[in-house]
Amino acid sequence: MAVEGGMKCVKYLIFLFNLLFWICGIALIGLGIYVQIYLNKTLAIKSASASGAPIVLIAIGVIIFFISFFGCCGAAKENYCMVTTFAVLLVLIFLVEIAAAIAGYVFRNEVQDIYRDSFKVSMGKYSNSSSARDEIDEIQKAFHCCGANSSSDWRDYAPYTGSSTVPDSCCKEIKVGCGKDQANIYTTGCVQGIDEWIKRNVGIIAGVALGIAFFEILGIVFACCLMKGIRSGYEVM
Repeated sequence: MAVEGGMKCVKYLIFLFNLLFWICGIALIGLGIYVQIYLNKTLAIKSASASGAPIVLIAIGVIIFFISFFGCCGAAKENYCMVTTFAVLLVLIFLVEIAAAIAGYVFRNEVQDIYRDSFKVSMGKYSNSSSARDEIDEIQKAFHCCGANSSSDWRDYAPYTGSSTVPDSCCKEIKVGCGKDQANIYTTGCVQGIDEWIKRNVGIIAGVALGIAFFEILGIVFACCLMKGIRSGYEVM
């Protein structure tokens, strides 16, 4: 009876775990969408490489969302196959997340280069594309920055070629023609501004990731316990 009671407890813990797991999946989807919108649309970063991280977050969130189905149904029906599938998928997701974290750390400098290149492409379109102009202006206002590496970058792009004038969005106090006043403009490049924003928010992302990893480990342990109970033929109910 002690074992049966323990398995019954594990069964209900798996139900509780899958509720939390389902919420974690939604959180990952939301986080991925937020990063995708903020770093791709707002920051005018259109390359597939730059979109990789948020897309991975969204994909993992969707997978986690559906994996919880196997856990709930497997526990409710005491189905060994479904509980096993649930445990195996959790292990795979956990390994993918570890691989993604390692890849993100290893290629962090390459991501910064992608930001820089994408920003410079948009700077090249500034004079003849209203969408590129709006995107660049929004970035420079939001991050209090100017140019890709520094405000002097604008000397290489029309309509500011060879001059010390920059877009008005570079100004500390924005008004028409303020880009001619060197004392009123930000000199820090936007690549550095974006990098600092990521560093400020990496704690939140890491916290969410660690929380999800903790629940995944619990889920794997609970699933293995329930699998052992079902395999041994104990009545879980």
